[in-house]
Amino acid sequence: MVEGNHEEFNQEDELYEHYSFKAGKGQEPLRVDKFLMNFIENATRNKIQQAAKNGNIYINGTVVKSSHKVKANDEVKVLFEHPPHEYLLTPENIPLDIVFEDDQLLVVNKSAGMVVHPGHGNYSGTLINALIYHFENLPMNSDERPGLVHRIDKDTSGLLVVAKTEHALSHLSKQFFDKTSEREYLALVWGDVADDEGMIEGHIGRHPKNRLQMTVFPEGDHGKEAVTHYKVVERFGYVTLVSCKLETGRTHQIRVHMKNAGHTLFNDERYGGNKILKGTTFSKYKQFVENCFKVLPRQALHAKTLGFEHPLTGELMSFDSQMPEDMQQCIEKWRNYARHMETKE
Repeated sequence: MVEGNHEEFNQEDELYEHYSFKAGKGQEPLRVDKFLMNFIENATRNKIQQAAKNGNIYINGTVVKSSHKVKANDEVKVLFEHPPHEYLLTPENIPLDIVFEDDQLLVVNKSAGMVVHPGHGNYSGTLINALIYHFENLPMNSDERPGLVHRIDKDTSGLLVVAKTEHALSHLSKQFFDKTSEREYLALVWGDVADDEGMIEGHIGRHPKNRLQMTVFPEGDHGKEAVTHYKVVERFGYVTLVSCKLETGRTHQIRVHMKNAGHTLFNDERYGGNKILKGTTFSKYKQFVENCFKVLPRQALHAKTLGFEHPLTGELMSFDSQMPEDMQQCIEKWRNYARHMETKE
């Protein structure tokens, strides 16, 4: 078990991000730069080594080099310089795919690869940078992220609702909190899902050994309650296309629940889906899967539909988005592969 925390503070008029971790009792000796890469999202090895050169990595209160090895029960701290808050909220002229807009809200179809809000390692090119360029006076949420009601992962494509007024932000946020909003995702997962439909329950929280991952705590002793409803859309033998509806909205919920159920998302690098988890050992099959990874260089997850009550009119609004080209191409490859296998049998 590794304990950790993250905070931001000023030191000599420079803004830093401060991370601290305590290595677990079973920690094998490991270079501190490799250790930190397991726990800090978007922190490259170069960034960590630069922090070491600047004297900003500490083990048990002593400045260390990047090659120093972390051992059991060590206290590890690192400071990263990053741009001040004002810089993080710089307007940028980035095109937006707006599905709907009125004076209260807008619905955006986010492309895969776009980060939703600025943070460590992603200081520009985010959805927030685009929103504040195109829209003035967006209301700030509790995390000081203008207009943001909910979020989806960087490499997940699909629909997001953004509030344009304080009333809309409050009303929409309550719907998500009360679980009255509707969200459906399409996911391509490894394996032949046994049941045509079902429900996955299990508290989700930070993984004790890898802070970049979330995990399921089946006993409910850690994390937060999470419920995912799934339905099989199409079967391709070694992979399955499923529809997932969220009852709750936890970080990486679908990715974690499906992995826990034995069906990791296809090409989900963070959770091991970028390896061949099902199938044969034939070299042609391996090459086929590698080609699929190239066509879809991200986790196979798309936020397809979004439903909520309009904050002013009370009208039930529902939006649908087309699966992006990369995911369509990958699924078509698997569809053809499955047909080919059927004809051989």
